[in-house]
Amino acid sequence: DPALKRVMERAEERTRGGLRLHLRIALDYSARHAIAAAARRAAAAGSLTLEEIERRLAGPRGGVDLLVRTGGEKRLSDFLLWECAYAELWFTRTMWPDFGPEELGRAVAAFRRRQRRFGGLAEGPAAASALPALI
Repeated sequence: DPALKRVMERAEERTRGGLRLHLRIALDYSARHAIAAAARRAAAAGSLTLEEIERRLAGPRGGVDLLVRTGGEKRLSDFLLWECAYAELWFTRTMWPDFGPEELGRAVAAFRRRQRRFGGLAEGPAAASALPALI
């Protein structure tokens, strides 16, 4: 919709200089399509490596730290699959139009309490004692 596109372009322009928060909103987006396209470009360049695919993915670089999923759904729905490899996930029943500063504050507070290991194991006795509970 042209009107929606203009609103998003204005929001991008007004927040372009921001350094503290990067918000991504995706409409009619497919992470699988984006990954496949990046892989095709990397293969055409003769360098089909993880680093080359990541370099060729469209959009801002770097991983997602916190993914907020509104509306009660508990799935990623083909959204930023590559970038969310090590993201912390926050699920809320609150619908997007009603998601405001208070709900964002709860999500960020929960994020700050988490121990980020980026695929590694927790260290110390707590990690060893947790293993049998997982089996």
